[in-house]
Amino acid sequence: MLYMEDCRLEKMLELRKKFMKDLAAKRPAVLQRWPVDISKKESQQHVRETVLKGVEEMFESLQHIRGWKPHRLTEITEFDKSAFLEEYVDAFNYFLSVLVMLGVTSEEFFEAYEHKDKIIHDRLKKDY
Repeated sequence: MLYMEDCRLEKMLELRKKFMKDLAAKRPAVLQRWPVDISKKESQQHVRETVLKGVEEMFESLQHIRGWKPHRLTEITEFDKSAFLEEYVDAFNYFLSVLVMLGVTSEEFFEAYEHKDKIIHDRLKKDY
């Protein structure tokens, strides 16, 4: 059952699917058809590449957090939240693409999220 909050996740997945369809139409060599057959080596490589592109974008987002070095004596207080979010969204789009490629629905993802959330809360209660 989808909750009101899930509508946004569903919308995000639909936007990603539309982009992927448009991309595949313009540049067919860039994407495999989806859902991919993850038992095939080529599909595994494609999914792995996509995840790593998302990780690269996460690193780009971190470039906007500049005052983290413990050895630095001067404070850097400027933060371009808009630029950070743009890179973060780029990363998230790659991760959403993986869900699309694997045929994961917003409901499946939400259920997996809730399941893992329960696990980490249980660990916290038990001083894991």
